[in-house]
Amino acid sequence: MESQSVFWLDVFVRLRYKTIFVESLNFCIINKGLRVHAWCLMSSHAHLIISAANPQKINLSDIIRDLKKFTAAQIIREIEAGPESRQEWLLDKFRFAAGKNSRNTQYQFWQQNNHAEELLTNHFTDQKLQYIHQNPVQEGWVEQAQHYLYSSARDYSGLQGLVPITFID
Repeated sequence: MESQSVFWLDVFVRLRYKTIFVESLNFCIINKGLRVHAWCLMSSHAHLIISAANPQKINLSDIIRDLKKFTAAQIIREIEAGPESRQEWLLDKFRFAAGKNSRNTQYQFWQQNNHAEELLTNHFTDQKLQYIHQNPVQEGWVEQAQHYLYSSARDYSGLQGLVPITFID
C-alpha cells in the first residue's frame, strides 16, 4: 500500500513529523492489531506491506483510516504550533485540498485513495519488498537500504528498526 500527502508535499522532511508517523504505526500494532511486514517513509508518502493480526475480527481498512486520520491531525497540529518555515504554505495547500472534498471541513493531509495491491505470489511480494526498501537508495539518501532509519530494510538486514516487523516468509 502506498499513501501520499496531498499534492505529494514533502512533509516528512522534519524529524517531528517522521516521529509522529512512526509512533502512530507502533500504536496501531500494539492497540489495533496491525501487522507491519515492510515499510518505508519517504518525504511525501509511505510504503507499507501490512495485514491484520486477526482478519476475521479486524478490518484493515479501519486501521488504515484511523492511522491516516490520527497522523494527519497530529502533523497539522505540529505545523500550526510551529516553528515551521513553510507553515502558511502547507496549511494553505491542506485547506485547498479540503475544499475539494466534502468529507473534510478544514484541512486534508493525505490523499483520499491508497494505492493498494494484493500480494498473491512470492515473486510479486519479493518485487514489492525490494522496491520499498530501495526507495531511499534510488533517491540518493543512503548507499545501502539498511542504512535508512525510516524503513524495515534495517530489520530485514538484522538491525533493530523503529517499528516491530512481522517478517514475510
